[in-house]
Amino acid sequence: MFDILVGTLLPSHAAIPVIKQLNPKGFECYEIYFDDEENIANIAEYSKEVMDAVEGRKISAIAVYGNTMNDKAVYNRVETLIKNAHLFGCNTVCLSAGADPTKNVPDNIPLFKKTFEPLAKLAEEHGVKIGFENCGYGWHGNSDNIAFCPSAWELMFDAVPSDALGLEWEPAHQLCALVDPIPQLRKWAKKVVHVHGKDATVAWDVVREYGTHGIVPYAWHRTPGFGDSNWSDIFTILLQAGFKGSVDIEGYHDPVHYDDMEWTAQITSLEYLKRARGGVEFFEGPVEYRGYQGKRK
Repeated sequence: MFDILVGTLLPSHAAIPVIKQLNPKGFECYEIYFDDEENIANIAEYSKEVMDAVEGRKISAIAVYGNTMNDKAVYNRVETLIKNAHLFGCNTVCLSAGADPTKNVPDNIPLFKKTFEPLAKLAEEHGVKIGFENCGYGWHGNSDNIAFCPSAWELMFDAVPSDALGLEWEPAHQLCALVDPIPQLRKWAKKVVHVHGKDATVAWDVVREYGTHGIVPYAWHRTPGFGDSNWSDIFTILLQAGFKGSVDIEGYHDPVHYDDMEWTAQITSLEYLKRARGGVEFFEGPVEYRGYQGKRK
């Protein structure tokens, strides 16, 4: 079997009817982010409907994205997801770390510690991994998520040194910051617990002519296969690091393929990502001869 599944990210309010339409198209898993209070409040009943809809496919992660450090309601939702992840047959909860936007990243670390020490302990008790989405900006303040760069991750994981805490990584945010995502992933792959399939395109000619503070946009988020990243390299690094999990396409950002082209682009991306991970269809045999490299696992 493949070590990495490929799926897509869906909002909870639309997930069930959408999943039923996507199952025949080859999506292997789904990440559900909770964008409505009703389904969190009725999570046990909702989980049964989801598990019926997936028809044996995996729920790779459940998520809530908000300011966990600075919004008690978001914190409470995170607690609920950690306690109920098992109902979805998954052990990964993804979120934004959050921030006090009036403070810089180092000055946010005491609040991070206060917020995530109990959440990490709760996650450990329930066998759950927490993945911090790597989006955001603002080292010196004005940030609503401090988990956006390696310098912040070092402070965070040092403040709360729990194996339950990890990264929900994607290359798009690095590229838009003009950072090469490949050496970053090579260094941090062991902390990755979930991957968002979102890429970016950087218009280097615009950067050279106008810089990054001009009036002309210089970078765009893209559906994988249409952006700058070589996802074969990304999968290779993840597999070499022993990652077993999923890459879920985070659509709804591409400035070219959207609206009536959204799902055509996602299905194209689905096949692209499957090929990049090593194959579309798993074929085990013939077992009589597989070369000289020995056992893979």
